[in-house]
Amino acid sequence: MTIVGHFIGGKHVADAERTQDVFNPATGSPEKQVALASKQTVESAIAAAEAAYPAWRNTPPLKRARVMFKFKELLEKHADEIVALITAEHGKVSNDAMGEFQRGVEVVEYACGAPELLKGEHSKNAGPDIDCWSEFQPLGVVAGITPFNFPAMVPMWMYPMAIVCGNTFVLKPSERDPSASMRIAELFQEAGLPDGVFNVVNGDKVAVDTLLANKTVQAISFVGSTPIAEYIYSTATANGKRCQALGGAKNHAIVMPDADPDYVADNLMGAAYGSAGERCMAISVAVAVGDEAADTLIEKLKTRMADLKVGPGTDVSNDMGPLITSAHQQKVKGYVDLGVKEGATLVVDGRELEVEGHDKGFFLGGCLFDHVTAEMKIYQEEIFGPVLCVVRVETLQEAMQLIDDHEYGNGTCIFTRDGEAARYFTDNIKVGMVGVNVPLPVPVAYHSFGGWKRSLFGDLYAYGPDAVRFYTRRKTITQRWPSAGSSEGVRFAFPTNK
Repeated sequence: MTIVGHFIGGKHVADAERTQDVFNPATGSPEKQVALASKQTVESAIAAAEAAYPAWRNTPPLKRARVMFKFKELLEKHADEIVALITAEHGKVSNDAMGEFQRGVEVVEYACGAPELLKGEHSKNAGPDIDCWSEFQPLGVVAGITPFNFPAMVPMWMYPMAIVCGNTFVLKPSERDPSASMRIAELFQEAGLPDGVFNVVNGDKVAVDTLLANKTVQAISFVGSTPIAEYIYSTATANGKRCQALGGAKNHAIVMPDADPDYVADNLMGAAYGSAGERCMAISVAVAVGDEAADTLIEKLKTRMADLKVGPGTDVSNDMGPLITSAHQQKVKGYVDLGVKEGATLVVDGRELEVEGHDKGFFLGGCLFDHVTAEMKIYQEEIFGPVLCVVRVETLQEAMQLIDDHEYGNGTCIFTRDGEAARYFTDNIKVGMVGVNVPLPVPVAYHSFGGWKRSLFGDLYAYGPDAVRFYTRRKTITQRWPSAGSSEGVRFAFPTNK
């Protein structure tokens, strides 16, 4: 059986003393194993990054950008290969995997603008014969810890911007679907990236804790569940590191009475059940304003869910693939059981779904609850599966209060034809990413991604302009070249321009 190792200093490294199965979720069978890095292996990756840093730091931004241009070209050339790796290990339908991959490549494309992004600020004659300017200097060795649900895109939120800013990088991808990151590391090297600038270590908590504790690592980027995000943030900052830790979500869509019901139902199907609901921006709660809007929504969703095609991700005619593991499949089923016990109305039950020829796959059909209330755990907790909860309220204000009271503030949207309602919603809702008739308001690469409340720990968002701020330190230099004989004598007062 193939063992996926590590990529350190431009070379494949084994370290297979501890391994873990990598499953194909559609068949339920282990098809590879992944090596779980020891503390020593992670430290060797950090050392390789540290050794590569001085030369890379002093590489002109234009030359770094040229590597990124070549990297983007190679990614696009090998897109089908990488997408196949994502589908084989994550399970998502291949056209969905291609969408993920392309959104990641857009961040690489943004990073190609490094010469412009890293330009400093200059003030001539800030004082008598004094010039002042600011520079954006890299931090050093930085690291990323990424989740299973976007094995290509989320890592690409991090390392292209970190590297183009002059840092070197250690990536710890999810051990559940490691192969995409390993192949991409090879392509990055082929693009001309010097050895040691980008390293990949596969592993578990041992690898994570080594990155958090090592003093050479200057910053940590993380995407995952809120409990882990909080642990990453508190541990990293306690160790003096800069940290951005993106956590969980419970994304609400408000459905106003004036919204086009067919448009709403079509969009909610993709937003709730795409990628089997394993998205941090998935809509998992639809808040219908008024019983008429709720009843109409339920009927239209039921009709569409009857046609929902679930099966292996290699078949692009399928709408939804399997969940990532058997354990997660059972966890999501447990939430559906709990919702029934809590008194919600299970309108569509996907628990007994069978996919012909894939009886051992980790499949779960789409589930739809009505009459969900804020006191229920299926409302409060992130399920991360193909489960949509419908909550009924009477007014927009009641719907917004529901969202504002939730501990998560990642994404939200409103479906409406009323510009006044939409403007009020976008201006006042306490959520980081907001859509108007857009159910997955994921910012494009030249904006930044991040939520509010317990969906983000740290001050700066991922990718976009915030990435430059996160992966660099501002240094301000004040310089004076006095003319000969221009000394004004000793002065003890604080200098001013007065």
